[in-house]
Amino acid sequence: MSTLRKLVLSAISVAALGAGAASAEVVGKVGVDWIGNDIIVDAIADPEVKGVTCHVTYFDRSVIDRVKNGNWFEDPSNNSIACRQTGPIEIGDINLSRDGDEVFKAGMSLVWKKLVVNRIYDKTNDTLIYLAHSRELTDGSAKMSISTIPLYGQNVTWKNGKPK
Repeated sequence: MSTLRKLVLSAISVAALGAGAASAEVVGKVGVDWIGNDIIVDAIADPEVKGVTCHVTYFDRSVIDRVKNGNWFEDPSNNSIACRQTGPIEIGDINLSRDGDEVFKAGMSLVWKKLVVNRIYDKTNDTLIYLAHSRELTDGSAKMSISTIPLYGQNVTWKNGKPK
């Protein structure tokens, strides 16, 4: 991971921890070409839903690629997410609205672009939905991915009682 990216992610992680958001742990790094571009795999534990871990991938551009192509402070918006039950599920104080909760946020550029993971509870289907997308200050991005955790038939503990 580039030094600039580490500094930006560290600053965002510290700010996010103060806001109750999840932090990410790099669990994989796959080189994709000879100039040092990598795909990073982060593990993110949902801070309000114990027993759920999401793995998010994103592209990390090398210094050589940044010099060669310009766009020095920005990584592409491409990302992917997969969430799974990794222990007994205990659901804390989650937002049950259609907007859901922002679970994780990390910078994909120095200022303008962020990788965001939102959690939405689908009450009708008793399912947690995790949406990974890019948020840009000036232009929204249509690049997104989702993962779901079905709760039907599972032994789930709800801190505030299961929504009716």
